[in-house]
Amino acid sequence: MATASTVILGTGSYAPERILTNTDLATMVDTSDEWIFSRSGIRERHIAAPGEATSDMAVAAAKAALADAKFTAADIDLLIVATVTPDQTVPAVSCTIQHKLGVPTNAACFDLNAACSGFVYALDTACAMLSCGRYRRALVIGVEKLSSIVDWKDRTTCVLFGDGAGAAVVGLSDQPGIGLLGTRLGAYGDSADLLCIPRGGSSSPATLESIAAGDHFLKMKGKEVFKIAVRAMEEAARDILEQHHLRADQIGLVIPHQANLRIIEAISQYLELPMERFYVNVGRYGNTSSASIPIALDEARRAGRIKSGDITLLVAFGAGLTYGSALIRW
Repeated sequence: MATASTVILGTGSYAPERILTNTDLATMVDTSDEWIFSRSGIRERHIAAPGEATSDMAVAAAKAALADAKFTAADIDLLIVATVTPDQTVPAVSCTIQHKLGVPTNAACFDLNAACSGFVYALDTACAMLSCGRYRRALVIGVEKLSSIVDWKDRTTCVLFGDGAGAAVVGLSDQPGIGLLGTRLGAYGDSADLLCIPRGGSSSPATLESIAAGDHFLKMKGKEVFKIAVRAMEEAARDILEQHHLRADQIGLVIPHQANLRIIEAISQYLELPMERFYVNVGRYGNTSSASIPIALDEARRAGRIKSGDITLLVAFGAGLTYGSALIRW
């Protein structure tokens, strides 16, 4: 009996209405449009409205994905949310989303924290859980409200990040040769301190002093992270292509994590694929962490950049330091 394949049945995305441009940022910190763009390729990013929570953005993206897949929330029995910015530390934001969206109470709901690699990790997790036969249909969401954890006085970080959400409805198909062909996941835990929030966890609970010092904002050693990101994404891309006996030129579209245009250009050179084969929207969104790849995936599908029979490569890198890749045949 043939094994059912895991397929993406629909996608959706959401970005807050407010757009913060580089010119806007230049009035807030010592920076300029030229400085930001030359180092990152970012021109603008979306920022959540006051009172707009991570769960609200996730619900908007989820509704779009369900509509695209022609399903309703009642059809979902597995909900996985990739995020580093839940509404609260406890409970999991997936439970809040379940309630707001109307997903049945007998659905499994949990959060997954792999930072910018989160959607790839969550997609692999959904694939494994669906393949075991205990679940029928999953809703996988990548969502971040990074504006809530960046220091708006630190120009090395605040210029890079934005808010948004992307979602995919994932199910099973008997059609052979399509769907999620495989994933390659990994992490460099010895470099976790290069991109982190130093205080606020169980090893260093919040104090008045740590709050005053700004230790609850995202901190990044940019040059070091850049070097490891390029190496890790190259490795993840190379390994998964080799595992599936594919050449880079057989990939119809690469959807990389949208952190920095220079990283994407480096991956393009390594794979010897022109930038036209890469979907790039970092200029309009900045780095939205877990939401980055699903937003780009949804846009690419709706723009006709992905067609039946195409193979798409997803590749990501994030805090942890995690990395991952996935191959999808449509």
